[in-house]
Amino acid sequence: MARAAVLGRLSWEPARVVELVDETPRVRSIAFDVPVWAGHRAGQHVDVRLTADDGYQAQRSYSIASAPEDERLVLTVERLEDGEVSSYLTEELRVDDSIELRGPIGGYFVWEEALGGPLLLLGGGSGVVPLRAMLRHHVAAKSSVPARLLYSARSEDDVIYDEELARLNGIDEIDIRIALTRSWPEAWRGYRGRIDEGVLREVAWTPEERPLVFVCGPTGFVEAASRLLVAAGHAPDRIRTERFGPT
Repeated sequence: MARAAVLGRLSWEPARVVELVDETPRVRSIAFDVPVWAGHRAGQHVDVRLTADDGYQAQRSYSIASAPEDERLVLTVERLEDGEVSSYLTEELRVDDSIELRGPIGGYFVWEEALGGPLLLLGGGSGVVPLRAMLRHHVAAKSSVPARLLYSARSEDDVIYDEELARLNGIDEIDIRIALTRSWPEAWRGYRGRIDEGVLREVAWTPEERPLVFVCGPTGFVEAASRLLVAAGHAPDRIRTERFGPT
């Protein structure tokens, strides 16, 4: 009920495409100029609405990839099989095209320095998108909160924001670690295979340090990671999750 009330106060706003960046063969980042935008918090999302010439409309929700301090609002979209909206956004959309956005939405899966840490971010696939916004906000705010990202992707070619994550790694209090689950180069120095109890024991802070954890990704990834964290003694009220895909 509370979320419906919030949505009722939001309106659809035109957003013009100003830049397109292909992150991987299936993932594209889209930067928008949104004339009417009140700002957002790192971790929030927006609704996207497409309208065809015949009046047909399609609507989906996407996490915001940009930090509140960034000049442009950025969405990073993964093309899904038979996904009418994601296919259009990643293949058909061009610079200077306009779509409609509604948001920002969400107040639970957000991080800002006042919430403290240590900050543990666990992302699977395109679930890294809102976590990237948190890391960018961390840098912009010159936060002293220790932050660690553990990112699981299928292969090296599927790592979203690979160059940016490499630049962020080691900046101030930020530590980036990547696990590849299906294939990896012979000289790969990150984790190999799915995130398991051993990996989390090495990456996560101890339960006594009470890290604030954000987990985002496909439903199976989120449920498995959350279950392992709780089994290791981490407090459930310190774990925030956001998932996508079939339940």
